[in-house]
Amino acid sequence: MKSRKISRYFGIVVLFSSTALMAQHTVIDTPPEVSPMPMKPEMTEIWEPEVKTVTPGKQQGEAPSDAIILFDGKNMGQWVSQRDNSKAAAWKIVNNDYMEVVPDAGGIQTKMQFGDCQLHMEWSAPDVVVDGGQWRGNSGVFFQNRYELQVLDSYNNRTYSNGQAGSIYKDHPPLVNAMKTPLEWNSYDVVYTAPRFKANGLIDAPARITVFHNGVLVQNNATINGLTLYSGLHNYPSSHGEDVISLQEHGCKTQFRNIWIRRL
Repeated sequence: MKSRKISRYFGIVVLFSSTALMAQHTVIDTPPEVSPMPMKPEMTEIWEPEVKTVTPGKQQGEAPSDAIILFDGKNMGQWVSQRDNSKAAAWKIVNNDYMEVVPDAGGIQTKMQFGDCQLHMEWSAPDVVVDGGQWRGNSGVFFQNRYELQVLDSYNNRTYSNGQAGSIYKDHPPLVNAMKTPLEWNSYDVVYTAPRFKANGLIDAPARITVFHNGVLVQNNATINGLTLYSGLHNYPSSHGEDVISLQEHGCKTQFRNIWIRRL
């Protein structure tokens, strides 16, 4: 009996010793924790490519150095007739300052085509208020010849909200009515992002637009839901690329000046 107890005791000791050695071995083989390298300020600095220098206009509304001047008050060489692109724009230049819509002459459009862009323009309805509603200084600026930002004298002139000044026509009303009096000029400063299309021609990302009317935000990166039609729901046509900027003739003597654009 005694020899069996000794044998059993010896076995327990050997087993305990083996387990302890294995545990010891495991601890020895485990690598110590490595602390991540601390970030240095220069590790998050971007140096290339160097940011291009653009000289801003000296006064509010003046074109920066990289802008394309579409109308400076002196000539309409950047524009053609929308009815016949081979003919000059039929609107009238007044006082070497602004161009005036000639009723029944048709709209005008740029010779150049654009997609993503920043646009500045100033506009006014005639000083004398003759009509109201949609007949009071009605025009519009169309991006890619399809998507209209409404031009209208909306000073004390109630009409449907998605058809007043600053609206994306029949799509989004402006956030506020920032219209000046008929004796003053208005300004639009626009950032426009053209729609993107899939390889099969279907819409992938709709057009978006931000508009400041007289320095007041009236469209905040708004989604344009398709062609801004007078009648019917707005949907996107098949795929298209860059296209002209056009100004609408709506039978009203609207006036425009200081128009410039930057490609984005």
